[in-house]
Amino acid sequence: MNIENVDYTTKIPNNVNLAEDRQVLRALESWHPGYIDWWMDMGPEGFQNAEVYLRTAVSVDPKGWAKFDYVKMPEYRWGILLAPKEENRKIPFGRHYGEPVWQDIPGEYRAMLRRLVVIQGDTEPASVEQQRHLGKTAPSLYDMRNVFQVNVEEGRHLWAMVYILQKYFGRDGREEAAELLKRRSGDADKPRMLGAFNEATPDWLSFHMFTFFTDRDGKMQLESLAQSGFDPLSRTCRFMLTEEAHHMFVGETGVGRTIQRTCEAMKAAGIEDPSDIGRVRDLGVIDLPTIQKKLNLHYTLSLDLFGSEMSTNAANTFTAGLKGRFQETKIDDDHQLEHATYPVLKFVDGEIKRVDEPALTAINMRLRDDYTADCQRGLDRWNKIIDKTGVQFKLELPHVGFHRNIGEFKDVKVSPAGKVIDDATWKRDSGRWLPSKDDGDFIASLMRRVVEPGQFASWIAPPRIGIDNKPGDFEYVKIAA
Repeated sequence: MNIENVDYTTKIPNNVNLAEDRQVLRALESWHPGYIDWWMDMGPEGFQNAEVYLRTAVSVDPKGWAKFDYVKMPEYRWGILLAPKEENRKIPFGRHYGEPVWQDIPGEYRAMLRRLVVIQGDTEPASVEQQRHLGKTAPSLYDMRNVFQVNVEEGRHLWAMVYILQKYFGRDGREEAAELLKRRSGDADKPRMLGAFNEATPDWLSFHMFTFFTDRDGKMQLESLAQSGFDPLSRTCRFMLTEEAHHMFVGETGVGRTIQRTCEAMKAAGIEDPSDIGRVRDLGVIDLPTIQKKLNLHYTLSLDLFGSEMSTNAANTFTAGLKGRFQETKIDDDHQLEHATYPVLKFVDGEIKRVDEPALTAINMRLRDDYTADCQRGLDRWNKIIDKTGVQFKLELPHVGFHRNIGEFKDVKVSPAGKVIDDATWKRDSGRWLPSKDDGDFIASLMRRVVEPGQFASWIAPPRIGIDNKPGDFEYVKIAA
């Protein structure tokens, strides 16, 4: 079978020859009804019968891997897609550095790898659950289509992890796959495994911040897993990254269009001061200081997803060859880190200091630093939008110690500028740094659904170019009567 093309003749589209792997095919077919039940229960509410202009993977060839057409979301062809196999690929890090990659899991690493796959798998349906109400307040059909595209692809990424569990972990894998459909984002009794995936996504600015910041964490984690010495996981994550790029595009351009609309409205009304929040809001747009607050919230929630700065678990998965660093093969070192150090920000004697720690246990810190640098590049592009309008304002990433619940700074109060402060100062000033209930209520007041083709809500600018190069008035979603 040609790995680059996807077999759509089976119930479960795939390029892994499922037709000849009867045991795994049966396991996935038995899991499928539960998945559809979950999708109908927790997927986009109110739009399951709408025809949505979605892309579906038909190949894993980077030159042309997707086709676009109208699809009802429950009929989307979720499948199992692995990137092409690299011949003679070697494990690029850890104690097995330079050895041939594994096609089966070494027994001693089974439990460690299963946990990595389950955690990654758990994030995928969680974000669908968090975003299930957004269709009701979409600012345009273009944006509505984008959230649905993100949703169906997160669903496919769940399938990708479930395939790994079903094929390589036997009964344990089947049990874990079943549990992935039982947990619910924000549920008091069976929440999702990571904190950021139990937060509400109450409005479209939250969604765009989520897809910029939290999906970017997903990119970093997938890129690290794509380095894995376990080749089926590496190939799975390499193709997932192809789809993940669109999710971050949705976030970056969504926030950028919000910023653009705000600045244009301010200039048209002759408002020079971005802190004149009342007058700006009266224009029906979201003021820049509130956008900064939402940025502060979503960035810090996403930082917590990297775990503690110093981590023996991260060191163990690296040493075992299961999860590498961001763009591991481009790093100029020995890829084993037995004697290397890495600078880590720590809270020492009442001060924030940079301390050299063993690079092996500072794997999370390095990945988080790579993430921050990647986020900053996006902020630079947002700030260019502001600069072009002449509005005097600059968005900034807060200090990594600000508003943290995991790691070195979880019990420390730090301002966005990186100053250690006391509880009284935090209580007095945190409302200037994080969204308040009033901020949320104002944003919610703008969330009115716009469904006329080519029309957009007052608070967001149209995109520069349509999806699949479609014209501005293209009907991206045909809403069922």
